[in-house]
Amino acid sequence: MLEGMKAIADICIVPIGVGVSLSRYVAAALEELEAAGLETSLHAYGTNVEGDYDVVVAALKRALERVHAMGAPRISCSIRLGTRTDRDQSMQDKIASVEQIRRG
Repeated sequence: MLEGMKAIADICIVPIGVGVSLSRYVAAALEELEAAGLETSLHAYGTNVEGDYDVVVAALKRALERVHAMGAPRISCSIRLGTRTDRDQSMQDKIASVEQIRRG
């Protein structure tokens, strides 16, 4: 097993059965991810998260548990997860690489 495997994830948590406005649930889930010390970047349809793989997965579990505790009987959660072992790469590194190509 690899120690300290890093992960970058795009996570979208959608509570079901709680009405139309989901902002307070998203805010609570984001608090759980940030409380774990993870780097986060909220966007219109989810949150990008970066950190140690085990920390990311454990924080996601706590985020889901918190949203359930707020009264959501169901949650739909979509996750895209990438890991690397050849080098450290941050979310910002990935963005900068594309932007550099676009600038020529």
